[in-house]
Amino acid sequence: MEWLNYHHLFYFWTVARAGSIAKASQELRLAQPTISNQLKTLEASLGVKLLERQGRRLVLTDVGRTVLRYADDIFRTGSELQRAVKGLPTAGQRLRLVVGVVDVIPKRMAALLLQPAVDAHPDLTLVCREGPLPQLLAALALHELDVVIADVPASEEVKVKAFNHRLGDCGTSFFAAARHAGLKKGFPRSLQGAPVLLPSPGTALRRSLDAWLDGLGLRPELAGEFDDSALMMAFGARGLGVFAAPRVLEEEIRAELGVQAVGRADDVREAFYAITVERRLRHPAVVAIAEAARDALFGAAA
Repeated sequence: MEWLNYHHLFYFWTVARAGSIAKASQELRLAQPTISNQLKTLEASLGVKLLERQGRRLVLTDVGRTVLRYADDIFRTGSELQRAVKGLPTAGQRLRLVVGVVDVIPKRMAALLLQPAVDAHPDLTLVCREGPLPQLLAALALHELDVVIADVPASEEVKVKAFNHRLGDCGTSFFAAARHAGLKKGFPRSLQGAPVLLPSPGTALRRSLDAWLDGLGLRPELAGEFDDSALMMAFGARGLGVFAAPRVLEEEIRAELGVQAVGRADDVREAFYAITVERRLRHPAVVAIAEAARDALFGAAA
């Protein structure tokens, strides 16, 4: 089987686009005799003449024009391959990011974490999947997802090769409707016997809240448990009880739900992770998420 020397083809392609060996020499930073010899070697291997002189100019032969069309396709495809490997959009394509978001993360928090990707890449096509962490990690292993946003790192018990990139952490704020606004006085002791809404048992936030309350010797009245944080906040806004959320969302929750912040607990911290199959983040949208989280979002919260 005969093999085409793509280095020789690249020199021909550069000369043909530049219009002369002299200009190609400057572009490639190679001596003119070197390029001339490479062209002659390519012509000899193909058994055809690709360029001929007309006066002081080099012009393409009929076969040379055919070879140039193929070379255009070859090197355009090579460029697209390099961009695809780096997660960049190829010609005529939008940058695409497929994210798995662990279902216990508040939707507002997920949106806050993902927004920098949209801001940094206006041409981004954002695809979001939601589910439990094991399910999302399985999809990540099959390269169906680019990244998983989680509230806990992927453990070694999960048989998936994954790398945890810590985005940051923040304290917790407690919110309540106006009817429970009096709990602000004497917080956190005011939570003793007060109605509270908590995330489902087994979640990272629930474990942290239970440990914090136990450490203070507080026994609030459990008014509700929720898998869905958005539903928990909705009932909290209706006055069913006090609920907790990441501190970085405090202003947004107060403005959108019309509730009041009755207290803060810096000891109850929620951490967030970007989990990928790569040791180093490469997808430009994921890099934007990580940089914004570490430099602005959680940096400001800290």
